[in-house]
Amino acid sequence: MANTPSNMLPLGTKAPFFQLPDTVSGNTLNLNDLKGKNGTVILFICNHCPFVIHINKTLVDIANAYAEKGIAFIAISSNDAANYPQDGPEKMCIHAEKEDYPFPYLYDESQAVAKAYDAACTPDLYVFDKNLSLVYRGQLDDSRPGNGKPVTGADLKLALDCLLSGKENEAIQKPSIGCNIKWKS
Repeated sequence: MANTPSNMLPLGTKAPFFQLPDTVSGNTLNLNDLKGKNGTVILFICNHCPFVIHINKTLVDIANAYAEKGIAFIAISSNDAANYPQDGPEKMCIHAEKEDYPFPYLYDESQAVAKAYDAACTPDLYVFDKNLSLVYRGQLDDSRPGNGKPVTGADLKLALDCLLSGKENEAIQKPSIGCNIKWKS
C-alpha cells in the first residue's frame, strides 16, 4: 500500500465542471445535474484500494444521512483500467451495487477530471458549498487500515455540519492518505 497524501486544493476553488459516464446507470452525468441543493461531496475512490475498502460502509452511511439534508455525493474513479482492470467500468458497476452506493460512480477514463481537481489518492474527498466553492478537502477521519482507530467519518461530518449551519470550519483540515491514483503512462 502506498501512503500518498492529498494535494489539498486551495479552499475557495470552484469545482471544475465534468461530464462522465455513470458505471451503474450507463448514463452520462454532469456536475451541474448532480450537485446538491446545499452542497456537494466529490470522492475520488476506486474498487481495490485498501484505504477505500476500509471506509466504504461509513461513506455509504454518511451519504445516506446527508442526502436528506440536501448534500449530494458523487464518486469518481480515475484509475488506469488498462493496467488495473479491477478498476474498470464493468467492475465498478458490480462494486457499486455490492457496496450499496447511494451515489453515482463515474468513470474518468481520460483522467482529466482527477487532474482538474488535483486529486492524488484514493480516497480523496472534496466538499463544495451550494455555489460549488470548495470548503473542505482532506480525510474522512483519522482511521487507516491497521491503525486500530475506528472509522467514524468525524472530519467529513464536521465539515458538512459546519456547511449546513453556516459556521466556519475551524478544525485543521488534514490530508487524506491512500493509494496513489493509478496514472496512465
